[in-house]
Amino acid sequence: MKIFVLGAGAWGTALALSAASVPERHSVTLWARDSAQAAELQYVRCNSRYLPGIALPAGLQIVSGSLLSLAAQLAQQDLLVVASPMAGLREMLVQLRGMQAPVVWLCKGFEAERDDNFGLLGHEVQAQVAPALQAGVLSGPSFAQEVALGKPTALVAASAFANVREAMVEAFHSSSLRVYANDDVVGVEVGGAVKNVLAIATGLCDGLQLGLNARAALITRGLTEITRLGVALDAKAETFMGLSGLGDLVLTATGDLSRNRRVGLALAQGKTLHQAVAELGHVAEGVYCAQTVLQRSRSLDVDMPITECVVDLLDGRIQPAQAVARLMGRDPGTEVPRT
Repeated sequence: MKIFVLGAGAWGTALALSAASVPERHSVTLWARDSAQAAELQYVRCNSRYLPGIALPAGLQIVSGSLLSLAAQLAQQDLLVVASPMAGLREMLVQLRGMQAPVVWLCKGFEAERDDNFGLLGHEVQAQVAPALQAGVLSGPSFAQEVALGKPTALVAASAFANVREAMVEAFHSSSLRVYANDDVVGVEVGGAVKNVLAIATGLCDGLQLGLNARAALITRGLTEITRLGVALDAKAETFMGLSGLGDLVLTATGDLSRNRRVGLALAQGKTLHQAVAELGHVAEGVYCAQTVLQRSRSLDVDMPITECVVDLLDGRIQPAQAVARLMGRDPGTEVPRT
C-alpha cells in the first residue's frame, strides 16, 4: 500500500514511522513543508525537534516541495494523510480536492471562526472546500511518542465511506497499533476536539492539588459535556463511550505528555496563558478551540459549565480559584447526562 503523510510534526512522523516499520506491506512517504526540515530528517534519520532519539526506518521516504509539484506522485498513492494542525486543514484540503485516493486527517479541534460563521469541525471544512473527496478522520487516545516507540495503542478510523475506513485500517493496523472502524464521523471529531478543552480544566485541578476525587468528577462531568454537544450535532451517544470519547478524554486529562493538561498545570502555578503556551513549543488545540466549542454549545442551547469556566480562565476574566468556586457553587442537579 502506498501511503503519503502530509506533515512532519510529531503525530505525522509517528504514524509514518509506524506504517513504514512493515516495509513488506507499505511504501510510506513523509512530506515536510519546510525544505530545511526535510533535509535534516533525511540526513540524521530522526525528527530531532518532535521525536528526539527515535530513529526513522530506512524505507521511509522524505520529501518536500509544493503540493502542485508533487501532484503526479500524490495521484499514485492509495491513502493521503493530512497531519497538519487544525488551522492548516482547509488549505490542505483545497490542494487535495481533485485526488481520487482517500484523504484522511489527524487533527483534533474546531477551525477558528471565519467571517460570521462559527468554527467548523474537520468534516464540515471538507464539506465546504472539497465535498467530492472520499474522506475521513483517524483519532483516538494516542501520544505520538508512544506510537513512535511501538507501545500498544488503539485508534478509531471514522468515515462515511467503507473503503476509506478499510484503507485506514489496512494502513495502520499492526501488532502494536489496533485500529477500529466507525461510521460516526461527527462523534469521533467532537470527542477529539472537546476533550482538549476539558484537559485544561483537569490540569488546573491537578495543579491546584484539589485531589483525585475532584479529578474524577471533572473527567466524568466533562464526558457529559462532550456527549451533550455531540448529540446536539447529530452524533451517536454511544460513540462517546469509545476510544475517541472516554478513551481520549482520560488520556489527555491525566497523561503527563498531554499539552493541554500542561497548560492547565501552568495556569494553576500562576503563569499567564502566553507563558504557558510559549513553554510548550507545540500547539495546544484546546487553547485555540475553547471559544468555538462554547459558541457552538450556546447556539444549540447545550449546557457546558466546565467549558465556560475554561474560556473565562483563558480570557483572563477569572482566576483559577474562582473557576473552582463557580463549579462547586452550581445548583444541585440530576446525575443522568442531559442529552
